[in-house]
Amino acid sequence: MKLTMTRQVLLFVSLLSIGSVLGQVSYTIPEEMAKGSLVGNIAHDLGLQTKRLASGKARIYTRGSDEYIELNRERGVLLVKERIDREALCRQTTPCALHFQIILENPMEFYTVTVQITDINDNAPTFEKSEMKFKISESAITGAKFVLERAVDLDVGTNDLRSYELKPSDNFALKVHNNADGNKNVEMVLQKPLDREKQEQISLVLSAVDGGEPQMSGTMLIVITVLDINDNAPVFTQTIYKATVTENSPKGTIVGTVTATDADHGSNSHITYSITNTLDDVRNVFEVNEENGEITLIGDIDFEESRNYQINLLANQGGLTDSCKILFDIIDVNDNAPIIDLMSTTQSIPEDSKLQTVVAVMNVHDADSDNNGVVKCFLRDSEPFIIENTSNGFYSILTNTDLDRETASEYNITVTCSDEGVPSLSSSVTLTLQISDVNDNTPVFERSSYEAYIVENNTPGLSIFTVRARDADWNQNARVSYILEDSSVSGVPVSSYVSVSADSGVIHAVRSFDYEQIKDFQFRVKAQDGGSPPLSSNVTVKILIQDQNDNPPQVLYPVQTGGSLVAEMVPRSADVGYLVTKVVAVDVDSGQNAWLSYKLQKATDRALFEVGLQNGEIRTIRQVTDKDAVKQRLTVIVEDNGQPSRSATVIVNVAVADSFPEVLSEFTDFTQDKEYNDNLTFYLVLALAVVSFLFITCLVVIISVKIYRWRQSRIMYHSNLPVIPYYPPRYSDTLGTGTLQHVYNYEVCRTTDSRKSDCKFGRAGSQNVLIMDPSSTGTMQRIQSEKSILDEPDSPLEVSNFPLCSCQSFMLNVYLLTHNSISCHTGIICFLLCRLFSIRSFICRNGFAQAAGSRERGTNIIVVNSCRWRRTSDVWYSKDLCDRARRKR
Repeated sequence: MKLTMTRQVLLFVSLLSIGSVLGQVSYTIPEEMAKGSLVGNIAHDLGLQTKRLASGKARIYTRGSDEYIELNRERGVLLVKERIDREALCRQTTPCALHFQIILENPMEFYTVTVQITDINDNAPTFEKSEMKFKISESAITGAKFVLERAVDLDVGTNDLRSYELKPSDNFALKVHNNADGNKNVEMVLQKPLDREKQEQISLVLSAVDGGEPQMSGTMLIVITVLDINDNAPVFTQTIYKATVTENSPKGTIVGTVTATDADHGSNSHITYSITNTLDDVRNVFEVNEENGEITLIGDIDFEESRNYQINLLANQGGLTDSCKILFDIIDVNDNAPIIDLMSTTQSIPEDSKLQTVVAVMNVHDADSDNNGVVKCFLRDSEPFIIENTSNGFYSILTNTDLDRETASEYNITVTCSDEGVPSLSSSVTLTLQISDVNDNTPVFERSSYEAYIVENNTPGLSIFTVRARDADWNQNARVSYILEDSSVSGVPVSSYVSVSADSGVIHAVRSFDYEQIKDFQFRVKAQDGGSPPLSSNVTVKILIQDQNDNPPQVLYPVQTGGSLVAEMVPRSADVGYLVTKVVAVDVDSGQNAWLSYKLQKATDRALFEVGLQNGEIRTIRQVTDKDAVKQRLTVIVEDNGQPSRSATVIVNVAVADSFPEVLSEFTDFTQDKEYNDNLTFYLVLALAVVSFLFITCLVVIISVKIYRWRQSRIMYHSNLPVIPYYPPRYSDTLGTGTLQHVYNYEVCRTTDSRKSDCKFGRAGSQNVLIMDPSSTGTMQRIQSEKSILDEPDSPLEVSNFPLCSCQSFMLNVYLLTHNSISCHTGIICFLLCRLFSIRSFICRNGFAQAAGSRERGTNIIVVNSCRWRRTSDVWYSKDLCDRARRKR
């Protein structure tokens, strides 16, 4: 390929007030020039002598980018240092240029040089895919469009992509649309209806040709499968979508949605979306949801790298497609602080230096745009220096007053540069003059990275190994301290795993490691010197945990069940080597600690079975005979290969039989014994529970009764109720034929505060007479002597504020009436009647008792005769008095 080079030189020189010379030179060269090729005579173009380049130590400053151009001081020319690929350097950006500065010293001067790179036709058009497949319905109408993948040519200008060609063109024609951005959309248009019965598959070749000399081309195979039905293609609601995305938006943000519709129904209307961008970075930044067309951010958005994105989208439904594009404009965010590059500094200057002496030259730039990229610089402290903007982005620090070493032997010059963004970002840099030592060396580790091994189950505090770094500075600036940088291992701070000695760099284990939980981890150790400001360097340390044999094997099969018997059946016709079963076990350790071996520990008949040492297979080692027992019990031990080794055992039950009933009969006893033991255990536990419950219930009842009686005795003891004999209301003898006489005596039955007896009987008192008025229906009159018997302290009826007869268990007042000192079958009847029948009160006369309770309370009538009782409905009576005892209603 013949290369031509056109050189254009633009030179202008302006003299500054500080004596520095600023010039600008521009060259134009083609890409792919050979290394060492001449770019231009820089000394001639700048009007400098060659010896000035050597004496001024001329050098090229490129702002940290790759150096493609080098300066030959002896010849005073610029040469190609590295092969320049315009496509790799600028991609599609035009014009493509390299910008750098040439700096000279004594006196300090700098010049700006621009080298424009022109394109040559060194790239053929290429398709991302070598083959595209379409499924097109035979009912597709003439004029249906199918979007094809665009070819990409990395060249620009006349060398860029020029045309497409589709062959053969029997059914399809090629249609190319020119976009405003210079790109071409390629569509395949159906010219002739398809007939699946005639041709089920069609193969086409799409060629892309550029405009270079000589021409270069690329091809792609298009395979079309003809389908039935589905005669409607999806259609986007818009052909061009526009949206904005803020720089540094988080990943996962939905930045836009495209929608396509299909007039078909059912599965023929299901549309899938995809991105068709090929060689750019769109697919690394955006992705589209195939189902709903939502465009999601999956990469980082940086305004400084790309200010806009164009996404080409394809809607596909059963081979029918439509295309659209969405344009994203990136909104800049002030996320870049000004970058201060020190181009040249003077470490010391004499105190008799003239005013306006240049001590440093720096370049300041901000990658942001508009106000976010406007930078202003100033000196933080009032020092005998000033800063001046000598050019766009270039600043010089100069002396402003006379210097006096005796007043100040050194100066720390702090330059602060801030942008005009909101909020404003700033950067600072400090220059030190007249110091004995400058801390310009960072600590350097002996290795670029470290690896260390530690055996698991270690003792916390164990020393693992030591990292060392050296600093080339002197004194305090060379004193190195070691710091463990903050990081995490599986969400846990690394400081909980290891610690670093600040002085010696010894790394200690903070915890005991478990190989099964963590096999290795890495962290960074920072070596920081004692300078001001301190400098540091980092090194990556990787800790590898070595396994110990601390886990026994685990048997996976056969599963050991506690409630049932599992047995492997072996027919009696089994030959030698018959596979009975296989013991499967695993060991969570690794390496040789997880190598398992299987051995037969016990067996009913060792001559019948063997276990594979490596695979755990249990096989017969001889022919099975009728003399072999049906039940065979094998104990297999599984050992690992660790030191010391660990093992696990498993019991394998084998049934040597030809039929299941035979096995069942042999193993029935075991099952019955098991069931018997289970039932026995259940009944024992149930009996224990019942006995415990009854014991606790009885204990609670006894305690409750005792407490209740004690409380009732206290209540009765403090009662203020008077003693009033009770007589059943409306019970009188008006005709002389009633049950009771008009005048009769009483014997009192009463209680005391004794807790050992329920009743105490008083002596008979003839002066106590109860008179029943025949005409009375519900009242009693008391006939007393001159002084009321209730007021006499010695009266038997005064029972010290106690009822005549009190049943303590039920708090019932019982009044016992007798005649001729008959005790009504003694006091025990009072106690039993109260306890058994809960009667509130009763009257006893001549061997029979009649209840005196309220009829509304349903009190029973009681007849006492020789302790023989019968009950009919609500009436208690004896055989000879049943006709006299009735319930009073």
